[in-house]
Amino acid sequence: MKNISILGATGSIGTQTLDILREHPEEFKLVAMSVGRNLELARKMINEFKPELVSVQDHKDCQSLKAEYPNTKFTFGLEGLVETAVYDKAEILVNAVLGSVGLKPTLQAIESGKIIAIANKETLVTAGHLVMEAAKKNGVTLLPVDSEHSAIFQCLQGENDKTIDRLILTASGGSFRDRTRADLETVTVKEALNHPNWSMGAKITIDSATMMNKGLEVIEAHWLFNMPYEKIDVILHKESIIHSMVEFHDSSIIAQLGTPDMRVPIQYALSYPDRLPLNSSNRLDLAKIGKLHFQEMDLDRFRCLQLAFEAGKKGGTMPTVLNAANEVAVSAFLKGKIRFLQIEDLIEKALSEHQSIDNPSLSIIQEVDSETRQFVHSLL
Repeated sequence: MKNISILGATGSIGTQTLDILREHPEEFKLVAMSVGRNLELARKMINEFKPELVSVQDHKDCQSLKAEYPNTKFTFGLEGLVETAVYDKAEILVNAVLGSVGLKPTLQAIESGKIIAIANKETLVTAGHLVMEAAKKNGVTLLPVDSEHSAIFQCLQGENDKTIDRLILTASGGSFRDRTRADLETVTVKEALNHPNWSMGAKITIDSATMMNKGLEVIEAHWLFNMPYEKIDVILHKESIIHSMVEFHDSSIIAQLGTPDMRVPIQYALSYPDRLPLNSSNRLDLAKIGKLHFQEMDLDRFRCLQLAFEAGKKGGTMPTVLNAANEVAVSAFLKGKIRFLQIEDLIEKALSEHQSIDNPSLSIIQEVDSETRQFVHSLL
């Protein structure tokens, strides 16, 4: 029995993680979780899984739930996230919160020796050097939950890192993969949220449409697998059947395949190094699919992916700026304040105005993150 804590339990990754716990109650137990403002769903989770510790965003919600569940411990805010992340009875932390708010809890969990199942892209994007240094220092394993990084991780089992020539991340292309840039001038939020393959939260779905999601994954892959950007490629693969590939120096390519189901990489992270059955997942039938399609990425068409490569290669605080600007811009688009293509315009403006700081400390990263958000807000 493995005890699990989840940051972001009511989000897309969090709810699918609970699907795994529901399917394997003899293997996993939820002991702590953080939730956002969806208290209705949170109550259902508390009633079903009976976690010992629950963190919420607001003090008011914390007080309300305390009155309803006197046998459960409640906390709130950033400190509540940290308390959930380091909860002493948990062995594995699933970090599924959105945004850079996941950084401090992750670093604290690493310090306390937790195994980290990482689904929070922004933690590695904004502070990859700090996270990987802390993991190495504390002998902590980071297990990727993103389907692409899980695929690469699985392809590398039993392999020598020195024989890797290339990491090849696959991209579905998102909601607008078949549209020209001219077509994108007038697209709506509703259209952008209509992803052809995956069921994800609103922010990640927009990131997929801009291809920023893939850009953040490139930076993640750089840190997770200690791979230079020159050895990381992205290829358009509309079916989302091959989740990513690794090319070795003998010209062999190993790929991980499966139906688009996030529960598969989530479960692999929880059960690693073992595999458990996942009877609720649809099996892949290649004969029925018939064909798989691949296409070179057009970095002029998907400008956000190019910006991510550039920010990653420059390093320092540039990825922090990239992420913070993107979060503010995507939020503005979802609220109808800007047009779709203005997302990349705002990100590019923030990057061009920033003077990068090499090897930044956590306090500098937090300062740059805050300044970038204020700058982008001033442009709206």
